Order: sequence, then C-alpha cells, then structure tokens
Amino acid sequence: MTPQELAERYPRLYHVTEPGAWESIKKRGLQSTTRLLDLFEVKGHQRKEIEEKRRPSTVQLEHPIHGTVIINDNVPLSEKALFNCLDDGLSPSDWLRILNERVFFWASKEGLDRLLGARLNRSRVREVIVVDTLSLAEAYVNHVELCPINSGATLRKAARRGLKTFSPLSQYTFNEWSKLRGRRDQIHEITVKDQVSDIAKHTIEVLSVGPTL
Repeated sequence: MTPQELAERYPRLYHVTEPGAWESIKKRGLQSTTRLLDLFEVKGHQRKEIEEKRRPSTVQLEHPIHGTVIINDNVPLSEKALFNCLDDGLSPSDWLRILNERVFFWASKEGLDRLLGARLNRSRVREVIVVDTLSLAEAYVNHVELCPINSGATLRKAARRGLKTFSPLSQYTFNEWSKLRGRRDQIHEITVKDQVSDIAKHTIEVLSVGPTL
C-alpha cells in the first residue's frame, strides 16, 4: 500500500497523550517508550518494570538534561489474558516489549471515540494529536505499520496476536492485506517504529478532550 492509498482511506490519524504533553512532544518528537527509556538513561530493574510489565498507572521520568516525561499506563492489558491470545511462542513480556518499541495512532475517529468513551477513560482529561496521514506516511514510509486490532488491550474477548500482527505499510496492497485477514478486519491502528522525531511538521491540531461523564 502506498502512502496515498492509506491517506485516501484514513486521511487523519490520532495519538492520545497526557494533558500538557504537547509542548515537550513538539520539541523532542513523539517517541516510543523504549526510545524514551534510552534517552532518559533508565536501566536495570526500573527499566524492566516499565518495558516488560503492565503499567497500572502513568510513569514519570526525570532527567537533568531532558527534563520530565510521562509514560502512559497500559491498564487495558492483562498479562493473564495475553497468555491465552499470543501466537508464535511469545510471552506477555515479549508482547509488551513489541508494543513499547512503537508509536501508536488510531486510524479513525470512530476508534478514537471508542477509546475516549471507554469506562477506564471517561473521567480523564487527554490531549489528542491530530496528524495528516499522507504527510506522516510519506516521511516514514519504511517505518509505518498496519494493525487490525487494538493491540494494547485484552478486554472482553481478546483478539489473537503475534509476530504478524503489525504489517509493514508497503508489504501488501489493501486488498491483499484484507484478504489475508479474512476480509473481516479494518485497519484499527497505524504504528511507527521507534519515533516520529518531527511530529510537529505532520500535526494539524492538538485537542484537549475532557471527561465524558
């Protein structure tokens, strides 16, 4: 699939983050958890806890040069549920490392609204970075991936997932990708491996979203 074909189907992408995070993201770029742990020189037990285990709450990191950053929680994930839905011999910690190596975007407004309206998020204030799909996909064409599920959740009936869950953008046409998925799935997430260092260049607007209670 070309960046143009992706943008025709999903012209806008959405990244959810903590309130007030945009000013830091605008300067530093949108970085994966693994990239942030490298930058903030987090090692040993603390790194293992953040990178390989479920985070029940946000994690704040401090650095004398880079300042402060907040890493999102992954409350919708259950390590117990992951044991039952992982393929390719992956362990829950393997899957968490895979997730932490990527930057995530919702591919549609409908997916974003479901996330923000979920019980776990209804009372939270969030920032939503709205991105131009074509601009981002052209700049990161060799790092963009397609995902047919909410890869960071195992609520209700957890979808199966494994090494082929994330497909490189240029690997298949949309019809080929859809056929391989049984023509039932849509693209739910767009990911970029490692980081989007110039996210401000591709951003259309940043929205503050309040509680929906």
